[in-house]
Amino acid sequence: MTRRELLNSAAAAWQSGNDGWFDRPMRWVQLAFVEDDPGRYDLKFWLDYFKRVHADAACLSAGGCVAFYPTKVPLHYKSKFMAEGTDPFGDLLKGCRGLGMNVIARVDPHAAHDDVYRAHPDWIAVDEKGEPRRHWAMASYWVTCCLGPYNFEFMRDVVREIMTTYEVDGIFANRWSGSGTCYCEHCRKNFRAYSGMELPRTNDVRDPVRRKYSQWHDARLFELWALWDEEIRRANPKARFIPNTGGGAQAEIDMKRAGALAPTLFADRQARSGVQLPWANGKNAKEYRATFGNKPIGGIFSIGLEAPYRWKDSVQSAAEIQVWAADGIAQGLRPWVTKFNAKPLDRRWLGPVEQLYTWHWKNERYLRNTENLARVGVVYSQQTARYAVSDSEEFLRGAYHALVEARIPFEMVHDGLLDAADLRRFKTLVLPNIAALSERQCGQLRAFVEAGGGLVATHETSLCDEWGDRRADFGLADLFGASYGGRTIQRQQNAYVDIADRQHGLLNGLQDAGRMIHGVRRVEVKPLGTARVPLTTMPSYPDLPMEEVYLRQGPTDIPAALCREAGKGRVVYFPWDIDRAFWEVLATDHGRLLANAVEWAGQEARPAAVEGPGLLDVALWRQERSMTLHLVNLTNPYAMKGPFREILPVAGQKVRVKTPAPKRARWLVAGAEAQFRYEGGWLAARSPEIGLHEVLAIDL
Repeated sequence: MTRRELLNSAAAAWQSGNDGWFDRPMRWVQLAFVEDDPGRYDLKFWLDYFKRVHADAACLSAGGCVAFYPTKVPLHYKSKFMAEGTDPFGDLLKGCRGLGMNVIARVDPHAAHDDVYRAHPDWIAVDEKGEPRRHWAMASYWVTCCLGPYNFEFMRDVVREIMTTYEVDGIFANRWSGSGTCYCEHCRKNFRAYSGMELPRTNDVRDPVRRKYSQWHDARLFELWALWDEEIRRANPKARFIPNTGGGAQAEIDMKRAGALAPTLFADRQARSGVQLPWANGKNAKEYRATFGNKPIGGIFSIGLEAPYRWKDSVQSAAEIQVWAADGIAQGLRPWVTKFNAKPLDRRWLGPVEQLYTWHWKNERYLRNTENLARVGVVYSQQTARYAVSDSEEFLRGAYHALVEARIPFEMVHDGLLDAADLRRFKTLVLPNIAALSERQCGQLRAFVEAGGGLVATHETSLCDEWGDRRADFGLADLFGASYGGRTIQRQQNAYVDIADRQHGLLNGLQDAGRMIHGVRRVEVKPLGTARVPLTTMPSYPDLPMEEVYLRQGPTDIPAALCREAGKGRVVYFPWDIDRAFWEVLATDHGRLLANAVEWAGQEARPAAVEGPGLLDVALWRQERSMTLHLVNLTNPYAMKGPFREILPVAGQKVRVKTPAPKRARWLVAGAEAQFRYEGGWLAARSPEIGLHEVLAIDL
């Protein structure tokens, strides 16, 4: 691509889908009031802080379970700490507007007080036993039904009041989509009318009633979305409803439809939960972008841990706050810091966030991305998660981490967007146990490979139709070069992989391996004679007592990997859970095999190559007149468990980037000019030492 072609395509992408105010904000802040904030928090402190961090947009608490403005809607509970004649929400809104900020109002409709229950008991969620639900954390509250009159009538009136009283750019709704299955009279009646069935009594993804409920729940939420959005736009045509929703395969709504409908959304992966790695924030960014394209996506990050124990008034380490946000920024999110409780009891987070936001502001022109340049796409499947594989996320995480370790730039792909136009920018697709695929989707993947694309698939991919019903054979049997053997082994004990062809590209760096561990689950397959089998399976044999741990048989011809060419493309199929097993035990061989499979199937050089020590998350972006290579340093003693105590710098990296002729290159974190060579369409440079994050900015 010439420089002129690159700039023209970037300009076209910049204009696409970014009408209105939504593309303007780059740095969000959220101040979520607690009930005793009115009259007790320092308004000036927060406005000064918003100015110092160069925030250009804010999300402020308005109403729902607690109103922070003088509402007139009956049963809309006002904070008991609001003095007569005061307006905490309105005052903060006015201050933010004075700073030139966009502002959206936050509502939370998931809980209500006793007066609501007494007046309208049918507005309250009901459990499976027919009992109205008290709130799990605050016994004086009731849990509301999101799909009945509480949201469709009462909250509609609240939304209307906020929009007609205040000049806001939209409504952001938290916990708007319910708190589990509700068995109230409205849900029973409406689901029966939709399906002719009673509400499901199981969470089994293969249960036909649960399947139908999932469709109804989705349709009802989009109906609510449309209702609130209509009220909002009636008051302000430039404003929109922005639900706090979505994400990956386990998203509660259809992300393909959400991506077409919403002008912006916010990825709400706030912080580490348990032992999550920091790339979980970047993963969420990619999942949204799979259906949003280059629409702006905010990345909500919290200053505290996201644990079930809900510690909200203390903070994480500065390193963890910054690396979590930095990985989101590297993968395309616009940072949104959220603070619950306007009386900051623990202020250790203020400096690290200010430092990060100030850097972001200074380098904003290199962060207004127009296109991600990854050539590898990892498919995620809502229909597989909903209807076929209850632990589908484990397969996805394994594939994801393998590519991060291999430093292969990649994007996420929604399984509802597999046509030629959507896949045009990808050379290789990874299908981590995408079990549920329709005939149409199988045809789209077949066409992708025939046209020269690479495909890497695992385990039961395509063994079910789009509703999770088992096929007699793989929908992609012709691509795999194998048919289903009639059985899926759910647990292998002490099974191994043998090497049958050490010269195959799948074995790069592994030629000296004598034996590799197998996975836990395996599909029995029948080779069709059209694929090479560089790896074979040694089935389970005794693992105790130790005296009995030895082979009873010689090598087998049971495939552990099938590799073949189809049309102009290539396919690698692993009939086992290599990705899920990698995520569980992090065996080096599994990660290397997955990365090698992607490289062999792709038949092309990566658009960016990074060599050096450490664990780095890599992303390559295009802007209007530049390109950027992000290197996020995830190296630390706790790297495989998520927590960060400090940032441990890694030595400089050798980088190569495919690019039109550059005018200039700079290291944005180090603030230094990049010394580079340019030949044959490739820029080569060496990075400085990398602490938290480094960005190579290439002016074109």
